[in-house]
Amino acid sequence: MLIGIDGNEANIEKRVGVNTYAFEILWNLWKLQDEWKDKHKLIVYLKDKPKKDLPVQTPAFKYKVIGGGPVWILTRLTPSLLLGRPKPDVFFSPSHYVPPIATMPRICSIMDLGYLEFTTQFRKKDFWQLKTWSAISIYISKAIIAISNSTKEDIVRHYPFSKGKVHVTPLAYDKDKFNMDIPDKDVRRALGRHSIVSDYVLYLGTLKPSKNIEGLIQAFKKAISSSEKLNSNLTLVIAGKKGWMYEPIYKKAEELGLKERIIFTDFLPEEEKPALIAGAKLFVLPSFWEGFGLDVLNAMACGVPVVASGVGSLPEVVGNAGVLVDPKSVESIAKGIKEVLLADKSKYNGYVEAGLAQVKKFSWERSARETLKIITNIK
Repeated sequence: MLIGIDGNEANIEKRVGVNTYAFEILWNLWKLQDEWKDKHKLIVYLKDKPKKDLPVQTPAFKYKVIGGGPVWILTRLTPSLLLGRPKPDVFFSPSHYVPPIATMPRICSIMDLGYLEFTTQFRKKDFWQLKTWSAISIYISKAIIAISNSTKEDIVRHYPFSKGKVHVTPLAYDKDKFNMDIPDKDVRRALGRHSIVSDYVLYLGTLKPSKNIEGLIQAFKKAISSSEKLNSNLTLVIAGKKGWMYEPIYKKAEELGLKERIIFTDFLPEEEKPALIAGAKLFVLPSFWEGFGLDVLNAMACGVPVVASGVGSLPEVVGNAGVLVDPKSVESIAKGIKEVLLADKSKYNGYVEAGLAQVKKFSWERSARETLKIITNIK
């Protein structure tokens, strides 16, 4: 079978969320090629030449650069799939966007449908693009890959006709990068780079409304205001690139008089993540909705306890290893922060051990195997 893959989500420098997913799936398919190269060939379609950190080409794993341009899927990819040679037997898009016209079966991946629940958290242009193209992709795809059971349930709830074609392949973490063996010197270097001189709570992710960072800032204020111990030696580090509608986050920090207690790092390169995570006392993800929550896994793998929203996919990811909170309640988030940071040593270490056990359930290799199985079983 000749398998076509849209590799553009993976072929960027500043990867977040879906980009990391696409990148890891490509790499792990490449690593497994001794198992499939006698039966299948992969062609990865790109706008631009592959970045240096993408897998190298092999006889079974090739890149096809067809040039960029506006509305690339319609103007470049679709014609290539219709008229180009060789023609894939099946086409996989590790995102919401599949070519709307093609002669071969198509497969899409859906991260989440949170935009349907929280429409005001998206710019109108982004909302309608996501809603329209996702609906088309779900309708025309022969199979749909959801990254969590929560996402699968949402897809079926909003699009009942899709029930028989939705498969779940959970995301994972890179155990070579995120683990308990990160050198202290790397942690010290990360703290120095961002001028962190005290214990800190870490949020890591894009700055956008769905992440509930304003709620986190309010909860942090409440937590340190009600505890002399936390008020004397705790910083909130907010790491991540600016997404959209992020200005109120900075205003909230200023409004609450927390400019000196919050450090904004802006975008954090992938290679800097392990050390900054490992140095944290607590990782917090208070999102209103998450399709998965990759950095929750990364934090637990580094031995850092987590406080996360008890909504969407996060209960699946966290399991019994962390503290789940109500993202709509500042009080609940503050209580979760205090529950971990004011815990005695035995209880705190219990969160660490539970997290290390939980992450063993997740593997990029397993996700890639399941993805390939779904693709090759398409009729």
